[in-house]
Amino acid sequence: MISLINNAVSDKTLLTLGVVFAFVITWLALHFGSRFLPKDHGREYAVNGALSAGKSRGAGIVLMITLAVTSIIFGKISAELIIYLILMAVEMLTGFLDDASSVSWSEKRKGICDAAVAVVTAIVFVIFNGTDMSFVLGGKVFHMPVIIYVILAIVLIWASINVTNCADGVDGLCGSLTTVSLISFYVLCGIKGTNQAMSPVILFLVGCLMAYLWFNSSPSSILMGDAGSRALGFFLAVAAMKSGSPFIFIPFAIVLGIDGGLGLLKVFLLRHTSVKILMHTTTPIHDHVRKNKGWSDTQTVIRFTAVQIVVSLIFLGIAGF
Repeated sequence: MISLINNAVSDKTLLTLGVVFAFVITWLALHFGSRFLPKDHGREYAVNGALSAGKSRGAGIVLMITLAVTSIIFGKISAELIIYLILMAVEMLTGFLDDASSVSWSEKRKGICDAAVAVVTAIVFVIFNGTDMSFVLGGKVFHMPVIIYVILAIVLIWASINVTNCADGVDGLCGSLTTVSLISFYVLCGIKGTNQAMSPVILFLVGCLMAYLWFNSSPSSILMGDAGSRALGFFLAVAAMKSGSPFIFIPFAIVLGIDGGLGLLKVFLLRHTSVKILMHTTTPIHDHVRKNKGWSDTQTVIRFTAVQIVVSLIFLGIAGF
C-alpha cells in the first residue's frame, strides 16, 4: 500500500503531505494525549525550574513515534534509515523512562546508553556510507581512515546527544534551535546534492517540532523532556554525518554546543580537575543570561535563535559558492 502511494505521487507532493501529516498528528496527539504523559517534578538547580512542576513531560515520545510513522508512509525507506530510527527510538525510550521515573537516572547509566548507541551508529554509518567526507569550505573530498572516522563519529554523536539535552531548559529554546539546525542541514544537502534519503525525514521532524512548539512556547504547558532532547541530539549528529561534511555540525549547532557544552565542561572540570575556570559562571548559558543578565525566557529564545540563524546563513552562503 505504501509503495503504491509513493509511486502514485511526486516526491515533492509526498514531502509536502509528510510535513503536514507530521504537524497535524503531533498537534492532535499532544493536545488530546498530554494528560497521559508523566508530570515534571520541577528542576531544583535550574533558574525558574520550580515553574515546570506539574507540566506534562516526555512529549519526545510523541515526536519520535510520529516521525517514524511519517517516514515510513511518506519517506524513502531503506535498511539504513530503519536502523537509525530504531537507534533514535532507543535514545527516546531511555529518556522517557528517565522522565517517568520518580528518581532520575544516574549520569553513568545514561552515559553508557549514549555510548552504546553512538558506537553502533558509527559502525552502521561506515558500513553504508564509507568514510569519504569533505570540509564544506573547500569542497574537496578525502578519505579518512576507518578507525579515526568511527572514533570521531562516536564523539560527535555522544556530544550532540548531551549538549542538546543540556540546552533543554527554557520554554521553546531547544525546539527552536534544533529546528534552525535541521533546516540548515536540509539546505546544505540541497546545495551539495547529498543525503537524498534523509532529507525528507529532516523536514518531517521540523513539522513535528513546529507542532510541539505550539505547546512549548512561553509559558509552556508541555515539555519534551529527555525523551525528546536526547533523540533530537542523536538525529542532529546523524544529519551532519549524512551531509558528507560532519564538521559542519559545529557552526550549524554552535549555540546548542556552547549553551549545553559549557555546562558539561564545567561538570567535568569540577569532578576531575582542580581548574577553576567557569566556576563562577552559571551554566548552561541560558541560565546565566536569565539569572545574571535579566533576560526573560522569550528574549533568551529569540536572541539565541537569531545568533544561530545568522551563523547558519553565513556558512550556507559560503557553501553555495
